[in-house]
Amino acid sequence: MSDGGNIHRIWVYLAETPLLWLTATLVAYVVGDTISAACRRHPLANPVVIAAAILIAVLTLTGTRYQTYFEGAQFVHFLLGPATVALAVPLWRNRARVAANLVPMAAALLAGSLTAIGTAGAIGWALGAPPPVIASLVTKSTTAPIAMALAEGLGGLPALAAVLVVLTGVLGAVIVTPLMNALGVRDYAARGFAAGVASHGIGTARAFQVSEEAGVFAGVAMGLNGALTAAAFLILPLFF
Repeated sequence: MSDGGNIHRIWVYLAETPLLWLTATLVAYVVGDTISAACRRHPLANPVVIAAAILIAVLTLTGTRYQTYFEGAQFVHFLLGPATVALAVPLWRNRARVAANLVPMAAALLAGSLTAIGTAGAIGWALGAPPPVIASLVTKSTTAPIAMALAEGLGGLPALAAVLVVLTGVLGAVIVTPLMNALGVRDYAARGFAAGVASHGIGTARAFQVSEEAGVFAGVAMGLNGALTAAAFLILPLFF
């Protein structure tokens, strides 16, 4: 059978099963990563952003609902848990450096987490945003599952919280390198920790592209900020 016939049979099979959208997700990321590598990992050529743009375009052009897409791509969503746990491997390799910086890390975590919550809430309030929107805004710097749960508990909109989390992560991943360079911050531990606190998983992925040390501290910051923000859930309802 010709190669064209084989490709046609594969396409017919994929089109009739949810596997199509898992394949589309993986292909979109490979394309995004290839473009990013060709651009020498420039901050603006973020593979996650490129892959998301490709998938949005495909879903729009084919008229596919998100629920249909997610039925096939949910395995990737499942892998977010193991991928987060896998951050323990580089963390263990750099445990001595992490242990030596516990005090400054704690101070930076507290300052960064409270600033992210406070500024988001204050800006939303100043612009006249309704309470559900403000409740969604204040969770933007933590990971999507935590943000959605907190937003719902605060009377916010989980879907809006998820969108804000992604936008925050993408923006952080894009500006972290030029911003740190402009500020004169050369320590990769400090750069990575800032990226993890402010822009969670997407910022952590960007940090690993730059340096393993930066990625380790970004991963630590992401986890600790998620825990601290979740703990703040006990206090935040008082303001809403």
